[in-house]
Amino acid sequence: MDVAWEEFGWERLGDGMGRRRLPGWDATAALVAGADGVLLCDTGSTLREGAELRDQIDRLTGRSVTHVALSHPHFDHVLGTAAFAGARVYGAAGLPELLRTEAEELRRSAVAHGVPEREAAQAVDALVVPRHQVRGERTLDLGGGRRVLLAEVGPAHSGHDLAVLVPGSPPVVLCGDLVEESDEPQAGPDAVVSRWPAALDRLLALGGENALYVPGHGAVVDAAFVRSQRDALAHRFGVS
Repeated sequence: MDVAWEEFGWERLGDGMGRRRLPGWDATAALVAGADGVLLCDTGSTLREGAELRDQIDRLTGRSVTHVALSHPHFDHVLGTAAFAGARVYGAAGLPELLRTEAEELRRSAVAHGVPEREAAQAVDALVVPRHQVRGERTLDLGGGRRVLLAEVGPAHSGHDLAVLVPGSPPVVLCGDLVEESDEPQAGPDAVVSRWPAALDRLLALGGENALYVPGHGAVVDAAFVRSQRDALAHRFGVS
């Protein structure tokens, strides 16, 4: 099944790959489809947003999402996960416990950023935590020769940062909020700024010079942009 992705507001990144820049916070949700499995990286800020993504992916691929990777534990990337019933959910090591213990803080953060109170409460009540923790690296086989690499690259932007490498020509790296194009990278209370430049070095090592780097917010960038942002962060926080 191959319909026009652009009609649903999706940007193609390659064969069977694309991403949606969600309204409100310009957060990325990225899709990688293989012959047997469909991976979604990040699920939006509400159950309504997650359900919209689910329905669009069903129409784009003719199949349901089988795997979900959560790039980090901020509300605009995780609160739609419950819309993907039956999917295997992956996150960096330690993320499940964090989401269990910080659920109320997640709700407060969503409301503070403009999510209606009722929608935030519904999403947190239905919050799905990853059952599959990534320590180091983990490869997923989506079938048809499509294998993706989940890499634990944090802590940096958050305490639990996960990147996704999709090999190909060119490779595609889903960066989460380790990279931001539409604004200056945000360092909240859970950021580990001393390790952020090293996390970007890791992304560059994963993807290489010719990769497409997909930020958590903003337009797709190249290696030179990631390297420039790495150097700016190192200068901003006084680290090497």
